[in-house]
Amino acid sequence: MTDNKKDKDIEVFEADSSNKVIKNEDPAVKKEVIKEEPVKTEVVETKEEVVDEKSETKNADRIELPKNVRRKICNRHQFLQGTWNFERMQNGGWAYSLIPAIKTLYHDEASQASALKRHLEFYNTHPYVSAPVLGVTLAMEEERANGTAIDDAAINGVKVGMMGPLAGVGDPVFWFTIRPILGALGASLALSGNPLGPILFFVLWNIIRYAFLWKTQEAGYKAGNEITKDLSGGLLGRVTLTASILGMFVIGALVQRWVSVDFPVEITRVAQDSKTFIDWANLPGGSEGIKHALEMYETYGANAFNPEKVTTLQDNLDMLVPGLMPLLLTLGVSKLLKKDVSPIVIIVALFIIGIVARYFNIM
Repeated sequence: MTDNKKDKDIEVFEADSSNKVIKNEDPAVKKEVIKEEPVKTEVVETKEEVVDEKSETKNADRIELPKNVRRKICNRHQFLQGTWNFERMQNGGWAYSLIPAIKTLYHDEASQASALKRHLEFYNTHPYVSAPVLGVTLAMEEERANGTAIDDAAINGVKVGMMGPLAGVGDPVFWFTIRPILGALGASLALSGNPLGPILFFVLWNIIRYAFLWKTQEAGYKAGNEITKDLSGGLLGRVTLTASILGMFVIGALVQRWVSVDFPVEITRVAQDSKTFIDWANLPGGSEGIKHALEMYETYGANAFNPEKVTTLQDNLDMLVPGLMPLLLTLGVSKLLKKDVSPIVIIVALFIIGIVARYFNIM
C-alpha cells in the first residue's frame, strides 16, 4: 500500500511538473512575438524617413521665383508701353518685364533665348490690368522650368485669352472712375490756392496704381500655381483651350473695330421721291425747319441729304455680309504671316495699295 501510494505521488508530481513546463512555454512564445513587432515598426519608420528625405531633396532641387525677383518684375512692368510698336504693340515691354524671371528659371543661354523669343509675340492690353496676366505667366514658366510639360502654345494661349477681357475692365475702372475722382479732388484744392492739389493727385494716383499692380500680379501668380498643380486632371488643357477660344472671339470682334475697308465705287444713282429727302431750298425757317430736317434724317438716314440715292460697291457688300472685307483682309494678312512674310513688307504693301486705290477712287 505504501509503495503504491508513493508511486502514485511520483506520477502526480511528474504530471504536475510537465504541466508547469507546458504552461511556461506560452508566455515565452508570446514574449518572442511581442519582441518582433517593434522590429517591423522600425522598418516602417525607416521607409517613411526615406520618403521624407526624397521629398525634401526634390523640394530642395525645385526652382522658385523669390519675392525680390517678383518685385523686380513688377517694377519693370511699369515700362510696359515703353517700346510700343504697331506690329506687336506691347511685346517689347512685356519681354523686358520677364527678363529677371527668365534669368532665375533658366541657366543656359539656349533656354533663356527660347523663353525671351516666346514672350516677344503679340501682346496688348490695358497697362494696369496686365499684372494678373503677368502673374499667371510667371507661375506657368516656373512650372515649365521644373519639368512640367507646358508648351509655348499653352502659355501664349492663356496670355491671349486673358488680355482681351481684362482690357475692357481697365478703361472704366481707371480712366473713367479713379482718375476723374482724384483729379476732381486735386483740382478743388488747386482752385482754392492750395499747392497740395496737384501733388495729392500725383501721389495718390501712383500709390493706388502700384499697389493694384503688385497685388494683382501676386494673385495671378498664386492662381497660376493652382492651375498647373492639376495637370494630370487636364485642368491646364481645359484652361488653355478656353483661353484660346475666348482669345479668338475677342480678336474676331476687334477686327470690325480696328480694320476699316471702304469701296466708294458708284454702282447706281436713282432720283428719290420729293418726300424722301430734305428740300433745303423750301425748308421752313426757324425751329420748324430744323425739326423737319431732323425728322427726315431719322426716318431715311443719310439718303435724306441728297435728292439722288447713290448705291456704292460697299453698300452691296454690306448687304451681303457686313464687315466682309475687313475680315478677308485680316485673314489674308494672317496667311502671309504664317508663310513667314516680313510684317514690314506687309505694312509697306498695304500703304502702297491704299494710296493707289485712293488716287483712282477705288477705296
